[in-house]
Amino acid sequence: MRFSHSLKENYLFRRLYRRGDSLANGFLVLYCRKNGLKENRLGITVSGKMGKAVYRNKIRRRLREIYRLHEEEFSCGFDMVVVARTRGMSADYAQLEKAFLSLGGKLGLLRGDLG
Repeated sequence: MRFSHSLKENYLFRRLYRRGDSLANGFLVLYCRKNGLKENRLGITVSGKMGKAVYRNKIRRRLREIYRLHEEEFSCGFDMVVVARTRGMSADYAQLEKAFLSLGGKLGLLRGDLG
């Protein structure tokens, strides 16, 4: 991730949940908020209820890779948290990619007409 950093602090996640904009679809929930920086910060959460660590890490890796490949399409200056839903565990890569980019476009995170 060239233009981004990981979001790791619990208080940043809580602030996004409380004050950020959000949208959801069947696979994901995306929270976002301007951060006043020249870079994006991305956090990914997958509940322990969604299975063993192997499966949770698999969806986490997929979401991180989707963001990495499309990073240049996202506007700078946002904190984002992606929350995987239960249906996301059975989704393939293309479905997750479409869901992620669709939510990003609807929230106005993407540059141009990609939403």
